[in-house]
Amino acid sequence: MKRLLIFTSCALLAASPAWAKTLKWMAGPPGLPAGATFAVVSGDPGKAGMFTIRAKLPANYTIAPHHHPTDEKVSVKSGGPLAYGMGDKIDQASAGSLQKGYHITMQAPMNHWASTTAPTEIEVSGMGPFAIIYVDPKDDPRTK
Repeated sequence: MKRLLIFTSCALLAASPAWAKTLKWMAGPPGLPAGATFAVVSGDPGKAGMFTIRAKLPANYTIAPHHHPTDEKVSVKSGGPLAYGMGDKIDQASAGSLQKGYHITMQAPMNHWASTTAPTEIEVSGMGPFAIIYVDPKDDPRTK
């Protein structure tokens, strides 16, 4: 019985999933305000096809109203909560609150926004190529 348990444990470790790999964290991602970092979990957000990224958002961080050409699934992996809302303007009074372990799908091309009060790590999955289009072009950090 002990041998079976040891063998099973070793087999599980040898077959560890892709998400167990060490992530390479970088500044960005492009299109988000300064202060966030991200890592690619799978796929390539810049190319056609499925992708998953993780992003670490600092406390008191806001992503202005924007939309994407494809649906995106957003989940909180640690920290949080992530406040979010739909529409062309930020309205904290009507914000939803996404807690660790939960997710929401932001449908294309619905305008939405997000903010944090504490450091928050999120995971975003969708179809590439990833694009972010701000409601107000002045909010786009790529133009600053």
